[in-house]
Amino acid sequence: MQRQSGKVVTIFGGTSFLGKHIVKRLAAEGMQVRVATRVPESAYKLKTCGSVGQIVPVVCDYTNVESISEVVRGSDFVVNCIGIVFEKRKRQSFQQSHVEIPAMIAKICTEEGVKRFVHMSALGCNAGISRYFRSKLEGEQIVLTHFPKATVLRPSLIFGRGDYFLTMFAELTRFLPFMPLIGGGITKLQPVYVGDVSDAAMIALSLSTDKYQSKTYQLGGPEVVDFKEICGIFSKYTRRERVLITIPYKLAKYYAWFLEFWPRPILTRDQVNSLKTDSIVQNGALGLSFFGIMPKSVHLIVPEYLACYRVIPMRIHLMNRH
Repeated sequence: MQRQSGKVVTIFGGTSFLGKHIVKRLAAEGMQVRVATRVPESAYKLKTCGSVGQIVPVVCDYTNVESISEVVRGSDFVVNCIGIVFEKRKRQSFQQSHVEIPAMIAKICTEEGVKRFVHMSALGCNAGISRYFRSKLEGEQIVLTHFPKATVLRPSLIFGRGDYFLTMFAELTRFLPFMPLIGGGITKLQPVYVGDVSDAAMIALSLSTDKYQSKTYQLGGPEVVDFKEICGIFSKYTRRERVLITIPYKLAKYYAWFLEFWPRPILTRDQVNSLKTDSIVQNGALGLSFFGIMPKSVHLIVPEYLACYRVIPMRIHLMNRH
């Protein structure tokens, strides 16, 4: 990618797991980064990823057109990483986060003459039946309506240090004697490294070519695995063997109804519906190879950050008495 020092880029959702990685990459390329956020304090730690004044947290009300316009104005590039994995009652919905807010951002990007717009979606949204997947697909469509040259990235399950899914399951192995396999654990995923997704976003912002624009990319790693195999990965790298118990979808929804009342639920009924859809790259789809990226394996990255969950065998040393 040609270095684009001095360009101004605004990122929405910059304090998310993926957003933080993209902010670091933007700063490394010498760009001026505006992190649009409701709570600027949440982005203060990101300021150390660049030189003084290079990364600036900016207050933004995602539901207000004028507030979004003020943040976007003067930007060369815009990246949207806003997304939620579960709805918060009366506060955040899939429709608002994945459809309404991206629609406003895309429309304003066109009005303000933004050169590049990268929108994050989700792999499997074109076939999923859950509200999450349906909202992601609708969000893609409305973004391309308002900003036809947008680059849409559909990553599968994203892994890396600080991720949500793999780290959460590793944490569960500390106190659960079993691991649940919802629907038998047959849902297929193609885990993709957060660094590879960040690199794809950066390349899509290149001004040296237009070949990445107006296209949708399916981003997956080199391995296709099901949930049962993921549990095997946990066992291998944490040395915590757990009994695998199959939980039918209907029973999982019953349990999820109670879990939804938690401040940060580990499972929701909509997530159970999402697990009925595979999240893998389709044959012939544009993927990481189109960006010239060789995807990294879970077996290369995961062992390093799951090491803190590893069981260390206790060894008793007997001292000979003379």
